[in-house]
Amino acid sequence: MTDDAPTAPGYQDALAELDEILRELEGSDVDVDRLADRVERASELIALCRDKISSARVRIRQVTTDLDAGAAAEPS
Repeated sequence: MTDDAPTAPGYQDALAELDEILRELEGSDVDVDRLADRVERASELIALCRDKISSARVRIRQVTTDLDAGAAAEPS
């Protein structure tokens, strides 16, 4: 059995796609038929980026907590 679900883009890929959408929306020839879809996709990408930043924050906090605990446990 194969997993056909698309994988979420990485942070850099999401930012690049957001940049592309922004340029498209700022252009004078915005395709109104696609406008709602593009804004919806931008919203999804923003949420994904926020989740990745939040996850990184948690991981960094855990690493620094572990480092602090290790330093406190070392004999002087």
